[in-house]
Amino acid sequence: MRFEDIREFVDFLENRGELVRIKALVDANLEITEITDRVVKNGGPALLFENVIGTNIPVLTNIYGSEKRIAWALGGDDIEHIPNRIRKLLGMVQGGPPEGFLNKAKALMDLIKVAGSQPKIIRNAPCQEVVLTGSDIDLYKFPVLKCWPMDGGPFITLPLVITRDPVSGARNVGAYRMQVFDRQTTGMHWQTQKGGTHHERVAIQEGINKLEVAVALGGDPATLWTGTAPLPPDLDELVVAGFIREKGIDLVKCKTVDLEVPANAEIILEGYVVPGERRIEGPFGDHTGLYSLAEDYPVFHITAITHRLNPIYPTIIVGRPVQEDFFMGKATERIFLPIIQMVLPEVVDMNMPAEGVFHNLVIVSIKKEYPGQASKVMYALWGMGLMMLAKAIIVVDESVNVQDVSEVAWRVTNNLNADQDIIYASGPVDDLDHSSPMPKYGSKIGIDATNKGSMDNRERDWPPDIEMSQEMKNLVNDRWAEYGIE
Repeated sequence: MRFEDIREFVDFLENRGELVRIKALVDANLEITEITDRVVKNGGPALLFENVIGTNIPVLTNIYGSEKRIAWALGGDDIEHIPNRIRKLLGMVQGGPPEGFLNKAKALMDLIKVAGSQPKIIRNAPCQEVVLTGSDIDLYKFPVLKCWPMDGGPFITLPLVITRDPVSGARNVGAYRMQVFDRQTTGMHWQTQKGGTHHERVAIQEGINKLEVAVALGGDPATLWTGTAPLPPDLDELVVAGFIREKGIDLVKCKTVDLEVPANAEIILEGYVVPGERRIEGPFGDHTGLYSLAEDYPVFHITAITHRLNPIYPTIIVGRPVQEDFFMGKATERIFLPIIQMVLPEVVDMNMPAEGVFHNLVIVSIKKEYPGQASKVMYALWGMGLMMLAKAIIVVDESVNVQDVSEVAWRVTNNLNADQDIIYASGPVDDLDHSSPMPKYGSKIGIDATNKGSMDNRERDWPPDIEMSQEMKNLVNDRWAEYGIE
């Protein structure tokens, strides 16, 4: 299945009983958040708020808020359909994937570019049915949510922020929160390790006075998701969107900046960041479940707003897990697993549980064959893109179901000998990490919870798991009705 825009997805969800239209008058200030938070945590449907105080623009939330809906958004009934396609692509490499990390990564990137349709430019686009410039630019006409009581203001939370490298011209698409400062300016919370920040650093080095930026709100649900994906810097997110959709997306040139945006978006913000300009942004109730505190971040100056005649404003609520963004992150986990396995073939499965808010806890199972292999996997993961931000990595044996956090906890507490099985490392941490003594740099922990034996320099025998014989299991299965147990 493939959706051309967010409206098609809304209709699809509604036809399947996965969307509720709320006609009661509601407030974008906290009320929509409280409603959505309760619905998400109870496994409820997507919500379309049709009557929001002070605006005639409806607000759409929770479209990704279940494993079923995120799979539909990305074009299948099961999220595994995309990693399975990636595995097939890897199998297309003559003689198997080439040796070496860089060669393997390049082979995969080239295959994705071939397999996914490239974007195409069109002249007339729905997202430009209305064009606002000059004094007509007014962000307060849009139902941007203030989500939590201590938030510094209303925040745009589901944007596709588009920039170009001033030297190479490479495009980056990221999802960075944007605090509304006034009618024509917002914050731009691009973090230290992200593509937008890199483009600003290049602009500063090159002495460029304005870095052009375009922000798309809405569009097809697969393209919206790609803004959150931790892709290699040389892989265009919009190309990946075409790969996921199995059809390239339509783009249109902006009116006031030299960038292209998804033609089927609902709302487009055009403008620029002055490299080096900073303004206090925040606090913001973040996906960690804590407020990220007020800090200096870049400022986005808007030169034009374009939108559909009757736009929908899509957004997500972030806060203490489980929230909608957990399911978006779970899709990332499953889609990137075959890429990790391409580099680390001993990896069997991976889980980034909700409690770890994406990067705080990564659990991997491996097929262990030699001493130190668990440590090797930890260090390799810390060296792979945004996995550098992982605060804790737990490695278990291939027989352990990493998706069962209870089983993992049982293995860790039984198998851990602290002075031999814990590794400490230092490196980059997420901008939102409040625990490190200095911003953006801190310590990490790796835990080897695999079974140990002689090859691990253990002199004692390792005990076997308690398991009933299969013969007795079969006997009890056959006689279960006789026991009279309901």
